[in-house]
Amino acid sequence: MKSKGGIRLAKKLRDPVIIKSTKNGINLVLDPELSFDELLKAIKEKFRESEKFFKNAKISISFEGRDLSENEQFEIIEAIQANSSITIMCILDRDEILEEVIARKTNAYIEEHSASTGQFYKGTLRSGQQVESESSLIILGDVNPGAKVVAKGNIVILGALKGIAYAGAGGDDRCFVAALEMDPVQIKIGDFIGRSADKVRQAKAFRKKIKDDPIPQIATVYEEQILIEPISKGLLKNII
Repeated sequence: MKSKGGIRLAKKLRDPVIIKSTKNGINLVLDPELSFDELLKAIKEKFRESEKFFKNAKISISFEGRDLSENEQFEIIEAIQANSSITIMCILDRDEILEEVIARKTNAYIEEHSASTGQFYKGTLRSGQQVESESSLIILGDVNPGAKVVAKGNIVILGALKGIAYAGAGGDDRCFVAALEMDPVQIKIGDFIGRSADKVRQAKAFRKKIKDDPIPQIATVYEEQILIEPISKGLLKNII
């Protein structure tokens, strides 16, 4: 291997299979460039080495890093079960782990910064209840129909927003409202108000019947109207 300035340069080898623990099981991060046969060999070796750690575990599994066909997913599961005492109970798709990832990272941020950046409220708000904050407001729980949250800063709800949320109550339309499940009666940001139209609410209800897996969303003011869209890494960078 070539050296530069008398220092030997070591090439860092990428691990083709990384196991990440999640609340309900494991997430496999897979090399996108390796052939599937080579990847399968690496998975077998990885789980043989990890047998003591996962002994007799019954877990769910999710995949990250490359697109897998249904047959490839089942081949991976068979390889894991044949080379360990793990029982795979189910496969979680990427949308299902997104909520958990966002909740975990946001909760860590809350624990570190809530004392200096905003108010932290733990519990579900029911009809008739209201919480207000002179700064930002973080809710660990649901905001049910008939409940209301008001903040002069941003509002983050680690649960379902089904009531009323008013961010930027001092008139700041740069604020936002974020929720793991967004189905509000009304959202107000600064001086701008958005309401759920009947057709939109019906469409959401229909989607939930098909797939009971709500997508975390964020509401911001864009071109003098409230825009609600799925939370993404790029979107959060632009807002922050």
